[in-house]
Amino acid sequence: MCRTLAAFPTTCLERAKEFKTRLGIFLHKSELGSDTGNVGKFEWSSKHSRDGRNFSEDVLGWKESFDSLLSSKNGVAAFHAFLKTEFSEENLEFWLACEEFKKLRSAAKLASRAHKIFEEFIRSEAPKEVNIDHETRELTEKNLQAATATCFDVAQGKIRTLMEKDSYPRFLKSPAYRDLAAQASAASASQSGCSPAEPLHT
Repeated sequence: MCRTLAAFPTTCLERAKEFKTRLGIFLHKSELGSDTGNVGKFEWSSKHSRDGRNFSEDVLGWKESFDSLLSSKNGVAAFHAFLKTEFSEENLEFWLACEEFKKLRSAAKLASRAHKIFEEFIRSEAPKEVNIDHETRELTEKNLQAATATCFDVAQGKIRTLMEKDSYPRFLKSPAYRDLAAQASAASASQSGCSPAEPLHT
C-alpha cells in the first residue's frame, strides 16, 4: 500500500495530476451569474464529493442519467461549459434559477424573483430567452399574477426535457467529455491499485 508520498507510485501521481489538469481545463472554472445562485462554480478537491464518491467516480457517473449529471456540482459546471460552446447555456441557467426560486419562502421575495426570472428568460426577446412555445410563455406570465413556488414548473419542465433529449446526449458524445471520462477511468484504476483510502503522510 502507498503509505507515504515518497512511496506513492510515480504513475499514480502523474495520472492524478493529468486528470486534475484536464478536468480544470474542460471546466475552465465555469461560473454562472449570481442570479442563478452560483450553482455552477467548479471546485477541485482531493477529497470526496457530497455523496461520498471521489471525482473519478463523479465524472463517470454523469453518463448514468441526466439526473446524475444535474445532482453533481461539478457535473453542472461541466455541462454549463459545454452549453456555452453551443450558445445555449441560458437553458441550464434558467433551470438553475427555477431551482433556487423554489427554495424561497417569502411571498414578497417570490413575487420579486419571479418577475426577474420572467424578464431575463421568458418574455419575448429577453436577454437570455429560452426556447418555449407561445402557450407556455403565456401560462407562465399568467402565473406571475399570483406568484408561487410552482409558477415556473411547466416552463422549467419543458426546458429540462429539451436539455435531456437534445444537449445531454451531445455532451456525452463530445470529445471533451469522452476524453475526460477516459482519464477518470484511468485515475480510478490507479487509485484502486494504490489504495487511496490509506492516508498520505509527508
